[in-house]
Amino acid sequence: MTTKAKAITSSQLKKMSGDFNSERANLIAARAASKNGIMEAATDFSAVSKLPFTFNIDLKQGKITDQKASGRCWIFSALNTFRYEIIKKYKLDTFELSQNYMFFYDKLEKANYYLESVIKTADEPLDGRLFQFINADPLADGGQWDMLSNLVEKYGVVPKYAYPDAKGAEASRWFDMYLTGKLREDAMNIRDGIKAGSSPAQIQKMKEEYINEIYRMLCIVLGEPPKSFDLILKDKDDKVTQEFGITPQAFFKKYVGIKLEDCVSIINAPTKDKPFGKMYTVKFLGNVAEGGPVKYLNLEMDKIKKAVIKQLKDGHPVWFGSDCRMFGVRKEGVFDKDSAALEELFNVKFGFNKAQALDYGDSAMNHAMVILGVNINDKGQPDRWRIENSWGKDSGHDGYYVASDKWFDDYVYQVVVNRKYLDSATKKLLDQKLKELEPWDPFGTLAD
Repeated sequence: MTTKAKAITSSQLKKMSGDFNSERANLIAARAASKNGIMEAATDFSAVSKLPFTFNIDLKQGKITDQKASGRCWIFSALNTFRYEIIKKYKLDTFELSQNYMFFYDKLEKANYYLESVIKTADEPLDGRLFQFINADPLADGGQWDMLSNLVEKYGVVPKYAYPDAKGAEASRWFDMYLTGKLREDAMNIRDGIKAGSSPAQIQKMKEEYINEIYRMLCIVLGEPPKSFDLILKDKDDKVTQEFGITPQAFFKKYVGIKLEDCVSIINAPTKDKPFGKMYTVKFLGNVAEGGPVKYLNLEMDKIKKAVIKQLKDGHPVWFGSDCRMFGVRKEGVFDKDSAALEELFNVKFGFNKAQALDYGDSAMNHAMVILGVNINDKGQPDRWRIENSWGKDSGHDGYYVASDKWFDDYVYQVVVNRKYLDSATKKLLDQKLKELEPWDPFGTLAD
């Protein structure tokens, strides 16, 4: 339908102003929000009080972690699930794994993945949608579970004391900008070389030189990662476990002990284009070129919750991805639409359901955290969830959050559970052929 655009008129402005000023509630809301901030003005403490930080299934974790001014939540949350196993097994007060280590190799692998994607799409027009997407943010800090899994399989993990955070990791914006700028120049040279008739071998030699430069830049900013380290663990009774010269790969296998091949990524996407019970992947989404694809099984939310609760009851935390922007009261450590009473503040209705919010780009998985507990009510149903975040101890309730079950339904998009907590019928679904989604699908969004 084509119609002539109509401007906002002076009479409309006069009417809107009159409507606004005639309502006492509008004036009170405006004073509260402009002085204190939107979320502070919208917080409903009576609703917050209905979500106490008490849970009848509750796993104890070490000291809270802090990703600071970086988009590394997916790394922090995954390593938080790993460190839990070490803390529990070796009876430690706390323990932390090096996020900087994973960050280094993620940047290196993403650089290679990007240049390989540039080679694959060399015939695509520069202003075409596909190349523009690939080129938009090739070294984004964010990621997904399968990307982390590929890194761990290849490089292992190390304790934080063996490779602590560098300033460039804690505040990655400027570092990312210069790395990305260099890579885009490299992409231009590769595309020009292919156009000029360079052989595949010549192009790969160019790429290897470029990756060597990226490695050098990473080492300067983050420090060169250790190839091995000495492990010393002291438990609550001062019993010492130690091993000298252990490699990161051997450390993960021996001390973390999680079999990553048994970890299943499940999504909840109630959209028409993604039928439940099917397996999906996303084109051009990854970091390790030779690694496994990012893949998901789409399930109904009740099935997801059953698997999550089984894993928690068995004493293991759960990595998950959600839209943390929506209805979060950070000061109180609450994710809940009733507690963040924005509809009342603005006197509007936020009426999107989950499928509509995905289809119209209003919501997607953008932040990864860890589920450490759940409260089961007298009807045998979950009513709130205990969340470990990575925003430091001054965020939320000493770094932890509580999410209402309704918020979980609406804004949790992905969980990772061990396949043994799935029923036999669901396990069979994992063997299906993957359906490829376009690179710009909402489930290609990176958690940061």
